[in-house]
Amino acid sequence: MRIALTLCLLMVLAGHAFSQQTETEAVKKTINILFTAMKKGDSSLLHTVFHKDMVLHIVSSKKDGSKVLAADSSAGFLKAVGTPHTEVWDERITFGDIKIDDNLASVWTPYKFYLSDKFSHCGVNFFQLMKTADGWKVIYIVDTRRRDNCPE
Repeated sequence: MRIALTLCLLMVLAGHAFSQQTETEAVKKTINILFTAMKKGDSSLLHTVFHKDMVLHIVSSKKDGSKVLAADSSAGFLKAVGTPHTEVWDERITFGDIKIDDNLASVWTPYKFYLSDKFSHCGVNFFQLMKTADGWKVIYIVDTRRRDNCPE
């Protein structure tokens, strides 16, 4: 009886761990599509991973050292990505902390941004995603931007 109970408990825990891993991979895939779309300049592909009410913020520093929070619209970002530009927008990320609870995911990704092969800036992206009937969608992005002291 004890062995059967232990086996049942292990199966439940293993199932939960597998489910969590599957969701983590799905969240990563959504974010990777976002950066693939940026690199390709494909606003239609980018649109597929954004929730219709997605919000963007930028945390940065002015030259005088004061901190600024700026808002951007998803429509503005989609337009910027889809407008032809000579440089490739290459944002190289590493996945940091990923937390998932039910239909909400939070993802931390340090990055370095290049215009083609030329370094532009770096910082950290923080994503909030929501699981919808169509899969994981980005509902919020906030990032930091600077030219030095890049996070690894």
